[in-house]
Amino acid sequence: MFKRSLFLLFITFSIEAQAQYKGFELLENPASFKTNFTTESKKIESIKSDFSQEKNLTVLSEKILSSGKFNFKRANQVRIEYQKPYQYLLIMNGDRMLVRDQNKESVVNIKSNKIFQQVNRVMVDCVQGTILENKDFSVRVFQNAITWLLEMTPQDKSLIEFFQTILVYANKQDYSVDSIDMREPSGDYTLIRFTQKELNVPISSELFVIH
Repeated sequence: MFKRSLFLLFITFSIEAQAQYKGFELLENPASFKTNFTTESKKIESIKSDFSQEKNLTVLSEKILSSGKFNFKRANQVRIEYQKPYQYLLIMNGDRMLVRDQNKESVVNIKSNKIFQQVNRVMVDCVQGTILENKDFSVRVFQNAITWLLEMTPQDKSLIEFFQTILVYANKQDYSVDSIDMREPSGDYTLIRFTQKELNVPISSELFVIH
């Protein structure tokens, strides 16, 4: 069960890492961007959105598609509720994670597992705008007229084993994340898109309760 939950966490992040990205240009001096990105994204206290997820496995001819509801509340509270084609729930609240798969439910102490700890940090950092503070990645910044593209290349050995590159697409208007795009060393990739986003709306703390 935990293997599946870890797999789904990876899914909650597909373009192959390359020197340039079509339609984007490299930001030669990203210092001011990094300051603005950190400042503006930290103004986001909550996110409520739909999400769609696309997973491509090299061993399968068809992509795995799923969708559901996403909720985030600062600090370190994330709820990912898969609704189609199956029901599956992940709640991360501080150092604890709840996994509910149909009638089975388990609670994990994230600190007790280094992999879970790293994945939790990456995910929370992406949605709450603190990814640039994560020293386990080197960063290059690209842009087009409407989007910032952060190319995150892992430096930590435990992350290199699972992530080749993570691409974070952020909206230039409000600095919120539009999509998170990940390629694994195996050649598999995963893409999650956030749609119908509502920022800084009230979200009940009950959604993040782990008993």
